[in-house]
Amino acid sequence: MKQFYLFLSFILMLSANALQAQNDSIYFWKNGTLKLKESIKTADLDSITFKRPVAQLPNVTIGNQVWKTKNLDVATYRDGTPIPEVKDAYTWANLTTGAWCYYENTTANGTTYGKLYNWYAVVGIHDNDPNTPNKVLAPAGWHVPSDAEWATLITFLGGENVAGSKMKATGTSLWTAPNTDSTNSSGFTGLPGGNRANYGPFGNIGNSGYWWSSSEADAEGSDYRYALSLHLDKGRGVAYRYADDLNGGFSVRCVKD
Repeated sequence: MKQFYLFLSFILMLSANALQAQNDSIYFWKNGTLKLKESIKTADLDSITFKRPVAQLPNVTIGNQVWKTKNLDVATYRDGTPIPEVKDAYTWANLTTGAWCYYENTTANGTTYGKLYNWYAVVGIHDNDPNTPNKVLAPAGWHVPSDAEWATLITFLGGENVAGSKMKATGTSLWTAPNTDSTNSSGFTGLPGGNRANYGPFGNIGNSGYWWSSSEADAEGSDYRYALSLHLDKGRGVAYRYADDLNGGFSVRCVKD
């Protein structure tokens, strides 16, 4: 009997060691479909953590500001008033009220880059009656940054000569190769969504990103009105502010109130 118990103890010990030597499997499912299987000994792990990349987070804190990590993609003002989509170049060039478009009027570009807006949409000019109050473009709790707020961001990131590298998304799936100067260390994830010129045509996708500010430029002595914007370009670490025609079509990135 004693030998039987010794034999049973030996078998149990071997079984325990065999179980410890085996790997466990972790299965990742979505809508009933197996996406990934990983085999690993959980005894070798201290913990399991699920973490989304910074670029996939809805917003990011940079200094004392909180920024969205994606460009705006709304077709109405905050109160639900529709913003018209304008595809025709001639119509776009002669607008004096808010409008939006997709780059090259292609919906797929909007999925990646969001919409392009003229500056009238940015400040909520939705009709030609000067007595009508302007609408609000940004969702509740957020607003289109002023030029001063863009300047604050650039200063925090080390100045305009280096801030661009810290703001641009990495890799060459969207930015034109080689894009080796981009680190996105800020988490801003600036994309090269291109622009629409004030007279209608599209350009610069993959090479540049343009974002409106809510600030109108001082155009004293000029017959034209301009608004201030932020530009990021391929192959350059620079983030610079510029005065652009109100009929330009640029991206919008919101900052938290």
